[in-house]
Amino acid sequence: MLLERNLIAPLPPAEPPAASTPSRARWIVLALGGVLYLLAVHGQWDVPIAAWLAGVFLLRFTRASRPWAGFAVVAGVTAVGVAYYLFQAGMQVFGPMLLLCVPLGLGFVLPYLIDRLISPRLRRPLPRSLVFPLAIVAAEYVIATATPIGSALSSLAVTQHENLPLLQLTAITGSYGVSFLVAWFASVVNQLWEHGLFDGGAGRPTKIVALTFAGVLALVIIGGTARLAFFAPSAETARVAGVTWSKSINDRADSELDRYESMLEAAQTDPAVVRRSFAMINNDLLASTEREARAGAELVVWPEAGAAVLEADRAAFLEQVGALAARTGSYVEVGLGVITEAPPHSRNEAILIDPTGAVLWTYQKAHPVPFLDSTIPGDGVVPKIATPLGRIANVICFDADFPTLMRQPDVDLMLVPSNDWLGFGQTHTEKITLRAIENGYSVVRQDSNGLSRIIDPQGRTLAQSDFFTTEQQTVVADVPITGSRTIYGAIGDVFAWLCLAALAVLVAGGVIGRRRGVAG
Repeated sequence: MLLERNLIAPLPPAEPPAASTPSRARWIVLALGGVLYLLAVHGQWDVPIAAWLAGVFLLRFTRASRPWAGFAVVAGVTAVGVAYYLFQAGMQVFGPMLLLCVPLGLGFVLPYLIDRLISPRLRRPLPRSLVFPLAIVAAEYVIATATPIGSALSSLAVTQHENLPLLQLTAITGSYGVSFLVAWFASVVNQLWEHGLFDGGAGRPTKIVALTFAGVLALVIIGGTARLAFFAPSAETARVAGVTWSKSINDRADSELDRYESMLEAAQTDPAVVRRSFAMINNDLLASTEREARAGAELVVWPEAGAAVLEADRAAFLEQVGALAARTGSYVEVGLGVITEAPPHSRNEAILIDPTGAVLWTYQKAHPVPFLDSTIPGDGVVPKIATPLGRIANVICFDADFPTLMRQPDVDLMLVPSNDWLGFGQTHTEKITLRAIENGYSVVRQDSNGLSRIIDPQGRTLAQSDFFTTEQQTVVADVPITGSRTIYGAIGDVFAWLCLAALAVLVAGGVIGRRRGVAG
């Protein structure tokens, strides 16, 4: 059969060539891979090159170990990596959260096991080199689309968030293309290593694989650089501002509620105090909005739940915002937390108000953060509307970690009101760069307790402000009003599907080859 002739060795070896690696050397390789892996989880202390190198050493270890033993050890490494990521993000990693680190880490270690079991059974170097990157893409895609954490933990691509020439590939393949290249590098280096990287003994087929990888990577970098240089977004822009309440006002408002165990208790026992506390925050946002609108902002964006009201006061407050919008002739994106009588007693909304004071939409957060958000999810229908500022759409914070939800190919400007915390705000905002390039729209992510950023359709940062380094967080930028239509926006996750299909073919070939080898 053609499949057998091209991919499968007639009598595949029981172990790969690297299995003879001395035991002590294997553990040194593991230690190097483990340290590099901790520097490539997209935490606060990431080193971008570590993402390329960690896979080299961890893959070398698993290929030099018995399959299930290597899997168990690297599973421990990935579990520690997840725990370390959560620690850097300022989350409590002990207790119930620690128990989640192992299952969360399994998704990242399965590609190593698949590579260890299948690649030795494939005859030709090129298909053999593709098993690991295909498995990485498959794992990332499944985690991003089938779990409640989306891509928050699962993308090698986001470790390269500052490498804009490389990231332009996401406009074609989504983030999965960049992850594929990073993982393919690890596989190619391992083939060279196994076949004489240091003594010049690598054969012609292995060298051709290495040159093929180098050529593809060079083409991606050159193409991305050309796209940045010669295909810049439309020169026509609109002035956009993001505002957050001042820290001093927020501290005063919080002090009003310190004696209550919860916001619900305060709302039920002393609504006058709650209204007074909320009014301090809301009035500060209104004042900042008017200031920026008077200064020329055509759109002002608030953070997630930046303003707060009791359910009974919601309509009156929106009328107040509408009057401000009509008075200044600006659009206002209201991030609003609503305290309700019915469980779960809160609603997380984003409301766009136009320059006439009319409400254009009310959107509820579709993906509450697991274990942290106590709100009922919205329907997940992303609102969109054509305006003089371009076609505008809206999601809220954690929603942006779900690439499928964010794939809105006919949008020019995506609003992402957000709220994070110290340790997570910067890295969470960095992930949004991929969504902007993938879909070819500008992004305004106004993030209280984090890093606010305005990004153009090619991933350039137009303005940013760190909540923790300023008294009152404000960002202002002239934003392109026309997006850049992308191949990914048109075809979606076709690259990921092709990777899944190709992996299935190689796995089937490896399994068939093993059975025939044993039978023969």
